[in-house]
Amino acid sequence: MLDVKQRLQTAIKHLSKEMKVLEIEKDVVSKTQAKFDKHMRENILRERLKTIKKELGDIEDEDELADEYVAKLKKLKKKGLDPEITKKIDKEIKRLGMMSSNNPESGYVRSWLDIVFDLPWMKASKGNANLQKAEEILNKNHYGLEEVKDRVLEYIAVLQLRKNQKIKDKQTKLPTILCFVGPPGVGKTSIGRSIAESLGRKFVKVSLGGIRDEAEIRGHRRTYVGAMPGRIISGMKQASSINPVFMLDEIDKVGSTYRGDPSSALLEALDPEQNKSFEDHYLDMPFDLSEVIFITTANTLDTIPSALRDRLEIIRYAGYTEEEKFHIAKDHLLEKVVAVNGLKKSQATLPNKSLNTVIQRYTREAGVRSLERTLSKLMRKIARTIADQTADQKKVSVTHTLLKKYLGPEMFDVALKEKDDQVGLATGLAYTSVGGEVLFIEVALTQGKGQVKLTGKLGDVMKESAQAALTYVKSNAKALKIDPEQVQKTDVHIHVPEGAVPKDGPSAGITITTAIVSAFTNRPVEREIAMTGEVTLRGRVLRIGGLKEKSIAAHRAGCKTIIIPKDNERDLIKIPDSVKKDITFKPVETVDQVLALALKNKPRKK
Repeated sequence: MLDVKQRLQTAIKHLSKEMKVLEIEKDVVSKTQAKFDKHMRENILRERLKTIKKELGDIEDEDELADEYVAKLKKLKKKGLDPEITKKIDKEIKRLGMMSSNNPESGYVRSWLDIVFDLPWMKASKGNANLQKAEEILNKNHYGLEEVKDRVLEYIAVLQLRKNQKIKDKQTKLPTILCFVGPPGVGKTSIGRSIAESLGRKFVKVSLGGIRDEAEIRGHRRTYVGAMPGRIISGMKQASSINPVFMLDEIDKVGSTYRGDPSSALLEALDPEQNKSFEDHYLDMPFDLSEVIFITTANTLDTIPSALRDRLEIIRYAGYTEEEKFHIAKDHLLEKVVAVNGLKKSQATLPNKSLNTVIQRYTREAGVRSLERTLSKLMRKIARTIADQTADQKKVSVTHTLLKKYLGPEMFDVALKEKDDQVGLATGLAYTSVGGEVLFIEVALTQGKGQVKLTGKLGDVMKESAQAALTYVKSNAKALKIDPEQVQKTDVHIHVPEGAVPKDGPSAGITITTAIVSAFTNRPVEREIAMTGEVTLRGRVLRIGGLKEKSIAAHRAGCKTIIIPKDNERDLIKIPDSVKKDITFKPVETVDQVLALALKNKPRKK
């Protein structure tokens, strides 16, 4: 450029551009320096704080922490932990050593390592399986429950023999998944503690009622924030032993939603063939559960999936008889409720007669939970009487009059059965989730077109039983001395009282048949006879389940005779002696035999 003015303008333009660039650079450098100074200051302060805390003993150095984990791992290696597991733990320890203490992931790794080292990988309880001692403990803590006690003692006997023969092969582990099924309050959960005590092992209880998330059983994957192990691994950590007695309570109340099916997640844990390598999502490595004695409890088997039920050894709990309830109250409950309500043994006495009245007239259940509540109510009344400043009484003996004053009018009659023999009313027996129940079936005839009406909130199975019973009566009308024309012109109404209670099951066939025949022939049904059994269209009486529970219910109701299917004769061995003493069992094969026993020979005068 030859023009001086133009050259100067261009030079100024370039200079101003360079000055702007320098200003920006200076600004960036100053900001970077300020940020660097801030970080430097924070790091120095953090290091100082860390040093102060370390001096006070509040935290451990990362290197020391890693060294501590390495020492724990060496101990596990010496005890013979699986090389694959030790390799994975070692890898995580090295990761922790390489991480900065400010890295948030180091906290997750530390939590994982803490849980891994808290688990009882090779630690077992040294409880001695002593058969005599175990029998003493079980008999001391529980009255009755002979079948359950026998099964536990068999298991302890096998453990004793295996120990003598020194069987330690992993392939010969005992499949020990017991499932106690029965009504509430019969002692399913409490016997788990007695089993643990008799074996000298730790006891862990996990309640599964209402669980709907599969992660509750198997744990969450470590990628999630707030991940934690499942209930089984948490229970093992709590037990601090690889061979505890592990109770899974209320297994029939596990639900399933879009989050998965928890009962299916239990399959691996409860399968003796698979549980030696149970994998929790949080641990992400196999854990041996084959030494654990799993005990599950349920009120009913209906809601347990068949795949899970197949892995369980079912032990049924029937309800208690009045005699058993008396001994349980006398030996266990009274002492407990007296102590709970701040009384001494000498201050409150309940004579045997009064205790029997409480059992018969104020409680009617399969278990003893309601009985315990009633006795507790009684003791509270006594406690108030003694604590009252104006009262001079220091001791209360509960007489029959005092019982009515404290508990109010009697809630139940001694016998449930009818006072007179009735036409068209038969007594049946049902098995429900809360034990055995007495069921009255009424039949009324009205003019019509031979139709049947069913009421009383009956299930599908029971409706079909009623249809089959009516068809049998219609097809055998002549043999039963019923006018076939009358059958065609009569509507039959079958009603089961207590309409609010759902009723279902294949055991009311002969009861409905008896009530229908009684209504048509006007012959009364024996009031002291209860019956159970399903009927076919040809008049055969089929086998039923729950005979023990039904027999106890009939005994409670005051029945003297129970008609049962011939095929159920084999189940009489399970019936308590106190029930057999008062009740006569009549095995039958056909409906004709049922009618001969249940119906009176002479028709009632109209």
